[in-house]
Formats: sequence, C-alpha cells, structure tokens
Amino acid sequence: MTKRYAGIAWTDEGYRVEVLDDAGRRVVEPSSWGGVRVAELIAWLRSLDGGQPPAVVLDSTNGLLDGPMTAAGLEVYRADPWLLPQRPRFGSVPAEQLAEQARTAPGALARVTAEGGTLTGRAEEYFEGVRQGEPILAALTAAGRCFEHGSRDTPKVALTFDDGPDPVHTRQVLEILERYGARATFFCVGQHVAALPDEVRRIAAAGHELGNHSWSHPFLFDLTPDQLREQIDRTAELMTRVTGESPTWFRPPYGALNPEVLAALEGHPTTLTMWDVDARDWSRPGPERIAATVLEAAGPGSVVLMHEGAGDRGQTVQALPSIVEGLLERGLELVTVGDLSAPPGPDGTRPLDR
Repeated sequence: MTKRYAGIAWTDEGYRVEVLDDAGRRVVEPSSWGGVRVAELIAWLRSLDGGQPPAVVLDSTNGLLDGPMTAAGLEVYRADPWLLPQRPRFGSVPAEQLAEQARTAPGALARVTAEGGTLTGRAEEYFEGVRQGEPILAALTAAGRCFEHGSRDTPKVALTFDDGPDPVHTRQVLEILERYGARATFFCVGQHVAALPDEVRRIAAAGHELGNHSWSHPFLFDLTPDQLREQIDRTAELMTRVTGESPTWFRPPYGALNPEVLAALEGHPTTLTMWDVDARDWSRPGPERIAATVLEAAGPGSVVLMHEGAGDRGQTVQALPSIVEGLLERGLELVTVGDLSAPPGPDGTRPLDR
C-alpha cells in the first residue's frame, strides 16, 4: 500500500494541511482548517480514499494536535527543528515541507505517543533544561515575577484550566463552577481564542480570570526570543481586543523554562504562573483517578493544573464536581490565581476576606 503523509502547519488563522504520497504527489488539494475544527480534521483524514489514514507530521511548535490525534488512533510524528528549514517569526514551517521531510527521511522523525505527547523522545532534554533554570526561577519567584502557590496559611485554592477555550468542555466547566459559586483561572491559547471569542467573553462575564498560554502551545526551548515573545504578545493583544483587558499571567506550555527561555522573558511585562498540583488529566486516567490525584495533593494555597481544551476533556468535566466538593468540605475557598497571590493588607486580610 502506498504510504501517505499529512503535513500540518499552524498559522494565525488555524491549520494548513498538505497530503503527499511516497512519490511526492499530492493526494488532495491543500486545505485549511479553523483552530477548533480538529475533530472534523481527524474525520477528514480518516475519510481520504485509499484505506489507511495518512501519517500525520507536526513540528514542535504545534502542541495542540498531538493529544486528540493520538487518542483517535492516528499515526503521529514530530519533525524536529534541526530537520527543517528556518521557521518564520510567527507560524510553523509550511505543511508541504513537513510532509516532504516525512516522505524523504521518515526514520529521522519521532513517533509521538499518547503518553509522551508532543515531547516524546525529548523528556531528558526537557528535564535537564528545567533543572538548569531552577535557580533563575527561584530568583524570579522571590522578586514576584513567578507564582507557583500561595501561602500555606491561606485556606484557599486556585483551580486553573489550560488549552481552551473549547466549544463543548469550557461551557460545561463554567456550569459546574457556577453551581458551587467557585472561581477559577483559564489559561487560553491564541489559536482557540481566535476561533471562539464568545467563549472567552463568557469566561470573563462569569467572573473568572483569564491568563495567557501562548498561541500554538509550542515547546518553548525551540523558539527564538523573538518567536517566544510573539507567541505571548499576539495572544495578549487578541485577548485584549476580545475582553477589553490584557492578561497579566503567562503559563508556559509544559512548564518548559530553561535558562534561555527565562532570559528571553526578562523584562517582559508578564508574571509566570506555575502550579504545585498536577491533575494529570491530559493522560485520561479516568475521572475517579483525576479527582483522587487532586484531592490527595491539594491543600491551602495550592494552584491546581487541569485542562478543558485541546482534546476530549470529558473525564476532567466528570471529575470536577468531586474535586470542588472535596476541597469545599475541607473549608478551602476556590479563587483565582490573582486572588490567591494578592498580598495581605495592613489588617492581615486579603481582598476577598474584606
């Protein structure tokens, strides 16, 4: 059977797809897809004539597709920067070049797994980079430029949701939070903000906080300083146009902060936002396991990392009532990152205590 390769590039408008066969011929005409039409894109890839869907080829600056595509059983590969021509300041290399790289040198690509995600095969590099960045991050935390958790004497927890907005799950999360009178922080990606501005407005109108999670969820180690700042700034500018307010919090995708990334962020008007409790809901271990992971680790001052976008987050939605109820039963108020990080006033109280 003829092998086929679907190179998928990201742009400011969504995704561009080029499908080549192993002789370099176009299988179909190139196509464009909006940022939240991923389920339709997967169905389209499956429907192409010729039987087996094409192998999907992404690059490391495209971190929103590997999850839903591997979950759907597609064969997904990553083409690393040293295999590709130079990227533009904003966007990935063209889709045709991704497909051509796979066609001509398939053995050089990294096969992406559901467990490893976009960084499959690069975990050692990731952890070493983060380790080297720890002293700088500690200094930023001491200077108020990075926030990981609040005071352990504060009976409050910040629930945070990454990778949205989503056309289905964001609204479900909002409905659950409203039911319990809970507030949260949503770290949005520009691709999805562009596609679903009304959902972003809905989050803000419900009294929740919005944060910046980059435009395309890239592996930050692979960006130049200009590309990194462009990812943050374009997302912030779009969110400002949508809501009238610029997000002050930036959560780095994967928490990928090595010395070079931190140097690129020096002087940038954003506060890094990390977490001390990881729900690991991205691995889809089941709603019971997600709830147990959070409730076993969370306590006063915790910042909890969860997801409501970039894939099927139904398990997170199912787990959320148990998480909220469990935290409330302990007397923990559910607040935004901004509320949790606010310094106490002269009387020892924080803004929400008054």
